[in-house]
Amino acid sequence: MAPRDDGERDWRDPAAEADEALDSLLREVDADPPTPAGADGAGAAPADNYWALSRMPLTSLVFILPLVLAYEGGVLLLGRSSPRNGADVWLRHLLDALGFGEYFLLPVLTILGLLAWQHIEHDRWRFSPGVLVGMVAECCLLAVVLVGVARLQNRLWPLLLEPGLEGIFARFIGFCGAGLYEEVLFRLLMLPAVAWGLGRIGTPPGPSIAWSAILTSLLFSAAHYVGPLGDSFQLYSFTFRTVAGLFFALLFIVRGFGIAAGTHAAYDMFVALLP
Repeated sequence: MAPRDDGERDWRDPAAEADEALDSLLREVDADPPTPAGADGAGAAPADNYWALSRMPLTSLVFILPLVLAYEGGVLLLGRSSPRNGADVWLRHLLDALGFGEYFLLPVLTILGLLAWQHIEHDRWRFSPGVLVGMVAECCLLAVVLVGVARLQNRLWPLLLEPGLEGIFARFIGFCGAGLYEEVLFRLLMLPAVAWGLGRIGTPPGPSIAWSAILTSLLFSAAHYVGPLGDSFQLYSFTFRTVAGLFFALLFIVRGFGIAAGTHAAYDMFVALLP
């Protein structure tokens, strides 16, 4: 972000500065690669590679659609009274409190939100099916990295595991919901909102992004112990979930929403399936 003179700083809203900084971080790897100017004086060509396309909200939307369909369809098959992901429940309660109780409104708003983000941030509605294959591989690789971090921490600080009573199908549906709606709540909605709030109280743009990642990661970890279906508190699991929240926040900032959500879901599945 280019420096501004003192006059501009006098009237610039701190919230706008935080928004601008977050937007710059979210689009950093989308920056168009410079190319030598030709005889016609042409400058840089539009970015059209895996790293740029995989971060676009449109690609993220197509990538997470299987999670949306698997989770919402699975919940309908299991019955609406079956245990749901906590973030899903909180978001639906918020919509109910606002007077919007339609069952499918939350997934519809998630889809419309990503479409609006695409419209605001990108002038090219470009999608490559081949990118999805790379995103699956990237999410699996990143999930394995996080599994490695978990196992390393478990060697140093053993975790007392609680037995899971759910069937494999219910657990799979829960993993899809966690990857989808926990990332919607804590990364897509809360992280930019906290950065905006910190900007409003005068926090510089860079630190506001860092603190928003830390604060939302702490909230992400604490949320797993809330409510009758929440886990019993363990300092080990709280610490690791905070680290995982920071990991997902970094992915959201650097690689986009689709990679963060896919990695989250893949990690949960790997933990359940790997010996």
